[in-house]
Amino acid sequence: MGDETSTSASGSAQEPAAPGAGSVKQQISNLVALSLRATVPEVDVEPIVEVCTGKFGDYQCNNAMGLWSKVKGSGTSFKNPNAIGQAIAKNLPACDVIESASVAGPGFVNIVLSKSWVAKRIQDMLVNGITTWASILPVKRVVLDFSSPNIAKEMHVGHLRSTIIGDTLARMFEFSNVEVLRRNHVGDWGTQFGMLIEFLFEKFPNWEELGSQAIGDLQVFYKASKQRFDEDAEFKDRAQQAVVRLQGGEEKYRAAWKKICEISRNEFDQVYKLLDVQLEEKGESFYNPYIPQVLEKLSSQGLIEESEGARVIFIQGHQIPLIVVKRDGGFNYASTDLAALWYRLNVEKAEWIIYVTDVGQQQHFDMFFKAARMAGWLPDPKEKKFPKTSHVGFGLVLGADGKRFRTRSTEVVRLGDLLDEAKSRSKSELLQRLTENGKIVDWTDEELEQTSKAVGYGAVKYADLKNNRLTNYTFSFDQMLSDKGNTAVYLQYAHARICSIIRKSNMDVEELKVSGNISLAHPDERVLGLYLIRYAEIVEEACTNLLPSVLCEYLYNLSEMFTRFYTNCQVVGSPEEPSRLLLCEATAVVMRQCFQLLGITPVYKL
Repeated sequence: MGDETSTSASGSAQEPAAPGAGSVKQQISNLVALSLRATVPEVDVEPIVEVCTGKFGDYQCNNAMGLWSKVKGSGTSFKNPNAIGQAIAKNLPACDVIESASVAGPGFVNIVLSKSWVAKRIQDMLVNGITTWASILPVKRVVLDFSSPNIAKEMHVGHLRSTIIGDTLARMFEFSNVEVLRRNHVGDWGTQFGMLIEFLFEKFPNWEELGSQAIGDLQVFYKASKQRFDEDAEFKDRAQQAVVRLQGGEEKYRAAWKKICEISRNEFDQVYKLLDVQLEEKGESFYNPYIPQVLEKLSSQGLIEESEGARVIFIQGHQIPLIVVKRDGGFNYASTDLAALWYRLNVEKAEWIIYVTDVGQQQHFDMFFKAARMAGWLPDPKEKKFPKTSHVGFGLVLGADGKRFRTRSTEVVRLGDLLDEAKSRSKSELLQRLTENGKIVDWTDEELEQTSKAVGYGAVKYADLKNNRLTNYTFSFDQMLSDKGNTAVYLQYAHARICSIIRKSNMDVEELKVSGNISLAHPDERVLGLYLIRYAEIVEEACTNLLPSVLCEYLYNLSEMFTRFYTNCQVVGSPEEPSRLLLCEATAVVMRQCFQLLGITPVYKL
């Protein structure tokens, strides 16, 4: 699961999938479930099916040893775990999916898939589309809370991870036919607005006539107002009063607040456009009206207590309480988060609410989730039921010096500047390569621009997503833009190469999809085909565990398997050309879908 979660998705109750639906692993599990019912009808047991890493099978059922511990001594006819395994293998329903099943050691059932079934599954996907390989998840509606920058502050490299991890998780759930409510919980309410508004009124009494020109560069404006706030006690008092007047609803203050939010939002939208990220803003201010009633409900349950002038919830296992009302009577992150969770559960009817923030906020989410369980909003994790909450934590982005990634002037790196540089470097390397190999004449300026964007932005995203999100990672343009190793650039070249093979064949692949047949006679054809059909269960695993890196690993391994297949199996000009071209096309389709889920635009020539 994610680092902190209220229940486990993989253990949740789920309707059995229809025959032929879901991932290959789900289909094998359905067949094993039927066998288990026939083998030990007196024991209620879930199938344990894993991908087989040995040479004796493609999937493995590992139920026998656990079943033996339950039935031995109960008068069973089984003598040992191996005998149970033999019975499970024998009772597998006759079908076109399984070619054979054998038993090893203490009852491990090794299942070999039928080559013709694997080939047909790939061909059906080519005809009917990759969406037919969507995994089946046990939820229908998810809230994904990600990105969430603060209004009036620049989006910097620290927001990169939340934005692209959240976007990829959203894309994976959406591919799996889950309704995703993409929520941008921006910091648009708080004490900093008093400072900004008072500074605006002081510098530009006629700010309404000047509009956005009065503020100009919002970052410069923010720094100037902060300096004034820190150095001038009288200004500080006025700023604090401005917060009260804003929250009291005075029109003049609300209008200034709206203008500041609008300018900041426009800046955020430019970055989201570059990253191709869709979000619906529901900031702190949206949930503010719900806070009093939510806190009243918690108070009536006896959960909120007075402590040192503040109102708090004491959480078992934590030395400090969760403060929900500050000493000055103001609300805070915890009160807003509780109101937002109440809204998401009761109004938006979400089954799974996922928060994508840095690991430094782990304690806050742990306490906040426990408070929600104390209130009865969420079930006990042991019950493995929905609704549930998860915190998707991630590590820091580091510079070459091993410290937080910053500019030479120790400023936090602006996200827009970083993406511009990635595109610029990508374009420079592409121009150099095309000039050296004499192919520059085949490229238009528009193609160069779009390809540089796709490769540059994709490189930044993939360099982040391929790592386990919990770890810190070092930001390096040289590494991420390298065309060697596990990088987006290498994978873009691999995809473009497959497209080139298909073009050079001069065959109509669309016609082949309908008239041709896939054969998996060569061992490397079978290995590639088997890995292709695992796509759905990889997406399922990445969603269940909230780990985009699982999809990246699959994509890289797929490109390596294709290289081995292409090295050992001649495609163009061989008797098997039609079949092998379909395998090439299937690989390209799956690679493109992986790119799409990672928010990366594929390129077709490089």
